Amino acid sequence: MSATVKVWDPFIRIFHWSLATSFAVAWLTGDELMSVHEWAGYAAGGLVALRLVMGIAGSPYARFRQFIRGPRETAVYAADIVRHREARYLGHNPVGALMVMALLGAMAALALTGWMQTTDAYWGVDWVEETHEVLANLLLGLVVLHIGGVLLESFRHHENLVRAMITGRKRAPAPGDVI
Repeated sequence: MSATVKVWDPFIRIFHWSLATSFAVAWLTGDELMSVHEWAGYAAGGLVALRLVMGIAGSPYARFRQFIRGPRETAVYAADIVRHREARYLGHNPVGALMVMALLGAMAALALTGWMQTTDAYWGVDWVEETHEVLANLLLGLVVLHIGGVLLESFRHHENLVRAMITGRKRAPAPGDVI
């Protein structure tokens, strides 16, 4: 077995799977079990808030400054994916970082619009309900793209990223990998 290194700390792994579970529960209970739907939404909103804190003060690979890249570097990396010559990153690659931010932003907006519907000011307001529904569908699309990206990167770099998000460990860096 090849050497591995610790990348994802317990918080990030628990956060990831908890957020995925919260979204799935909220999605599946949206029309049937509103109290469960609302609590799943509150959980998702709280998880996003915690992730933002850990993005500033968390472990090295959890920090936003470690993985968020500028538009040019992200575009170059995306072009490298198309050319089948993208570098392996120990943490998030630039396109993965863009997905992380899109998922967090969409989830935060979804939780906010869900919460707004429970207030007197926005109860029954059409644009809030419609925005919430559009965001839920957008987030579902982002989740599908995220899973596709994980599968593509796992295949291209011969590394099981799902297992890495369970164990916290990835293959040790090789020459040419981005640490």
